[in-house]
Amino acid sequence: MRSPDPDRLAAADTDRPDVELSMTVVRYADRPDRCTIYPPEATGDARMSTWLSGNYGAFVALAGMQ
Repeated sequence: MRSPDPDRLAAADTDRPDVELSMTVVRYADRPDRCTIYPPEATGDARMSTWLSGNYGAFVALAGMQ
């Protein structure tokens, strides 16, 4: 098996369009806070099916990971 070309992978990553996402945090007194990330322009069925939720502490800023 051939290893992926890192230069090609980097180019593929930068060719992707930017995606804007919104975040809503629900805070709880007796359990971990929950965070939901979703595209802000989504409506109707798309809004109900294009979101991701998890414990708030599980998410990190993208800029901090680059």
